[in-house]
Parts: sequence; C-alpha cells; structure tokens
Amino acid sequence: MKRLMIPLLLMASASAGAEQMRHSMHHGYFYGLQADALEYRYGDSGEELGYWSTEAWWGTDELKALWLSEAEYSFDHDSWETLDNRLALQTPVSDFIDLRGGLRFDTPDGENRQYAFVGLNGLLPYWLEMDSNLYVNEYGDVSLDLALEYELLLTNRLHLTPELELDAALSDDEAVGVGRGLSGMEAGLRLSYDLVDRAIVPYVGVHYERAFGRTADFAADEGEDRDGWFAVTGVRLMF
Repeated sequence: MKRLMIPLLLMASASAGAEQMRHSMHHGYFYGLQADALEYRYGDSGEELGYWSTEAWWGTDELKALWLSEAEYSFDHDSWETLDNRLALQTPVSDFIDLRGGLRFDTPDGENRQYAFVGLNGLLPYWLEMDSNLYVNEYGDVSLDLALEYELLLTNRLHLTPELELDAALSDDEAVGVGRGLSGMEAGLRLSYDLVDRAIVPYVGVHYERAFGRTADFAADEGEDRDGWFAVTGVRLMF
C-alpha cells in the first residue's frame, strides 16, 4: 500500500503545482501549459510506472512555438524508461489540421537519440483526433508514428476515450531496441469525469502495450516482456 501511495502523492503534487491556463497577451499573442496526462500505471506483472504527457506553447493562431514532453518512469528501477522532449513550430494548414516541425531529443533505455521531425496534428472527420509524425535521427534512420483518439460523451461530464498508437521504423536501431517494420502498439481506454469545466479531469482506465517483429526480439534478448496490461489512474489539466 505504501508503494502505491508514493506515486499517487507525487502525481497529486504535480497536478497541484501545474496550474495550466491560457493567457492572453498584447498584440494577439498567447501562451499556456497543458497536461494531457499525469498518470500512474500498475502492470499485470506488478510493475509500477509514472507517465506524463505535457505541452507548453507561445505564439499566435497562425504560428506557435511548442515544447512537448512525454515520459515513462519506472518506480521499480528508479529510472526513466523513456524521456522525450520536442521543440517545434506549428502552423495551420486547414481549418482542423496543423503542421508541426522541429527537433526531438529522446532518452530511451539505451543510447540517447536526436531527431528532426515533421508531422500533422488535428481533427479528422467524425471528431477523431490524430497526431502523426515522421522522424529522421542523426544516423539517417527513419521512423514514423500514428496516434488516434476519440472522445465519446456518455453524459455532459462523463467521457469514455479509446486511444491507439502505432510505431514503425524503416531500419533497425538495436542500440535503442527498435527493429525494422511495425515496432510497437499502445492502446488504451479511459473513463474520465469533468470535475471543473474540463479544466481538471480525473480518470481511470486500462492500457496495453505490445512490441512486434525485431523490436519484440530485442526485448526478449534483454529479458523484457513483449507485451503487458496496466491499470491506470490519473488526471488531465486542460485550462
């Protein structure tokens, strides 16, 4: 129980300290900070993880500078499993789709990697949220990802959100455990409640991860599981 309370308290502290509000500045400039996820995960093998996905921005409706951060921390090993920071510029290319491009600095379980990337982010028909990117690292390795999310309104405050993310690579990068072809999949289902006008949104759910092909082989060579289920609890801060 004590191990369960520590990450929950850390997550609550992060939530309380992350006041995220969009501010209007002079001459039409805006800035803000948003956490799509501050999350605790408990795996079917007993693994305990912390996860966050955050975004800060500054700019106008036509051009924004972004800092995107995503990380997964293992409480069992007291180490980062992934730590991904991106600096990017974003501009709209249609009413519902934005173009992003910039640099990604990745600290995986292995060697660090730096990437240039370009991608599209926004709403597809039927209100399906999409984020897709193409990456090229310092060795010329090319990889891609695609993330899809749909928010189903059960009531005015209660939402059910299925999520799917696919990762693929055009070549092997064994130093960071990524193989050519479809390398990984993440899927989740989260039930959330709008506690304060979509600004503070606690949720619970399940999350599934699976490695494929050469990536799964690399994981097996390191004694890691090819897939795993997690129970999750967390909060979104969306001011």
